[in-house]
Amino acid sequence: MLGLIAGRGRLPFDIARAARRRGFGVAAVAFHGDTDPELAEAVDRITWLHLGELGALLAAFHAAGAKDVVMAGKILKTNLYGDLASLKPDARAIALIAGLRDRSDDAILGAIALALASEGLVLRPQAELGPELLAEEGVLGRVAPAEAQRRDAAYGWRIAKALGAVDVGQTVVVRERAVMALEAIEGTDAAIRRGAALGGAGVTVVKVAKPRQDPRFDLPTVGPDTIAILAEVKAAALAVEAGRTLLVDRERVLELADAHGIALLGVGADDGTISP
Repeated sequence: MLGLIAGRGRLPFDIARAARRRGFGVAAVAFHGDTDPELAEAVDRITWLHLGELGALLAAFHAAGAKDVVMAGKILKTNLYGDLASLKPDARAIALIAGLRDRSDDAILGAIALALASEGLVLRPQAELGPELLAEEGVLGRVAPAEAQRRDAAYGWRIAKALGAVDVGQTVVVRERAVMALEAIEGTDAAIRRGAALGGAGVTVVKVAKPRQDPRFDLPTVGPDTIAILAEVKAAALAVEAGRTLLVDRERVLELADAHGIALLGVGADDGTISP
């Protein structure tokens, strides 16, 4: 039995399906207000919790007989600010939060991984169960990037890598080799909208893995909702890191990108250049 910590979006569905294709049963822990209720139909068993119920999460996996665990889906880090009581943290969660060196993604997720390990649960890389979800190198859809978009992608690449190196965000919005927005705690969608508000139609969005990315969690993810936002702001291109970015509901992603004339690119080179 595989344990699935399921956040927002469609990635938990794709990971659950990939695991079941490989013969695993899936026991999910889902979160009120975050996880899509329809996930219950895609897994073998599901336990609904509040974000702060860490002890109950561990107990649910033990009860299901899970030994390996995968994290999938977004959990908004803004939930850690404001009224922590709304998270309903138990003693285990309170101790985890108190022990954080900071509230960066690496610190929070690393602490969760250690809590799992202390209970004999092994956190696995997201792509280990679904390598077919990873973006490949090159132009992924039918829309080829213009030379200006290639230049913007290469320019934004080194900025995005620098941003990821300090664990702030993974997305940069560029127009004519000028940075319009850098992702921080607000997340990718808000960063895209902010960048497009400044850069106008035709911006290029670059999304990369952090240089020291832990493959067990927080891999860059692109799904239909991301493409819908790009279409909304009339973005021209999206460049993602090949082999280190998950495409959720891939067929729909490519269909939407093509329909809206958005170039979708998988970049494999360290300098952000794009293969034909």
